[in-house]
Amino acid sequence: MTQETAPLSTPEIAAVPATRTPTARRPLRQRAELSGDFVVFLIGMRINRPLRVRSWLPVVQAMPQMIRELEAHPELGLLGTRFAGLTLIQYWRSQEHLLAYARSRDSVHLPAWQAFNRRAKDSAGDVGIWHETYMVRAGEYENVYVDVPAMGLGRAGTLVNASGSR
Repeated sequence: MTQETAPLSTPEIAAVPATRTPTARRPLRQRAELSGDFVVFLIGMRINRPLRVRSWLPVVQAMPQMIRELEAHPELGLLGTRFAGLTLIQYWRSQEHLLAYARSRDSVHLPAWQAFNRRAKDSAGDVGIWHETYMVRAGEYENVYVDVPAMGLGRAGTLVNASGSR
């Protein structure tokens, strides 16, 4: 994962390591910067039959394993992640990194995906999964963070002072 940074209380932008504590309040107006192109990947699940736990529990259990694997190996390209209920928001260095991880026989993902497909044949739609992938060109994004802990792109990139024009 990238190391996030926060500005000092001076007007100039400083690159000082920020706390990784998710609840740490940021009293300054900040924005996130990320060099180069990147990918925003949304992935989620919908539990269609809550009582059919055996159909959806393996899906719920697989994702934290994948996140741990990706966080342990930053070279795989995951820049940051945020859970939002049954949806996960991920920031990737590139679509190539994302697809390489998804298709790798050495990753946690591929066996989990294959197991899901096998179970789906017999589950009659007990659980559904979905994803969306967005390629973002360098500099073609906007964000601001005021009085909130680092989240989203703010955790994947570098937080800098947002006063003045971009």
